[in-house]
Amino acid sequence: MHELILGGARSGKSRHAEMLARATGLPVVYIATAQALDDEMAARIDQHRAQRPADWTLVEEPLALAAALQREAAVGRCLLVDCLTLWLSNLLLVDEPGRLEQETSALLTLLPALPGQVILVSNETGLGVVPMGELSRRYVDAAGHLHQALAAHCQRVTFCVAGLPQLLKGGPA
Repeated sequence: MHELILGGARSGKSRHAEMLARATGLPVVYIATAQALDDEMAARIDQHRAQRPADWTLVEEPLALAAALQREAAVGRCLLVDCLTLWLSNLLLVDEPGRLEQETSALLTLLPALPGQVILVSNETGLGVVPMGELSRRYVDAAGHLHQALAAHCQRVTFCVAGLPQLLKGGPA
């Protein structure tokens, strides 16, 4: 089963994803895309680490997500990716033309063939005003296109708001 969990900032999406991963009873590999580039992000990363069960494997991969998924996916294992919008930000800011498209294409090509349980977490950024800056607009556009493509591939899609998961596609967990 592949699942996409969307929501705004502080919507409860990560907590919901972690609860689902625990409920599988499978060994969990947590694939973190965040980079501690400042004190605030370092504190957020530390908070997430403290919340996770000690027996979960941690893989930190800010750019080559498809390669990490391919390496870690297995029958009888749950992969939890948190979060895709940080991954997109990392790719937008890297000085490698075409890298965003290459990595996104690799993810979308690989996902249908991945064995085991895969839980993808991402911020829904398309519910607000259109950003004024070019980079911000590219980010919102890339996130929107990625979410639509992933939702088509995933068996279940959930939207979290105020800590309440709302099922958009598929059956209950």
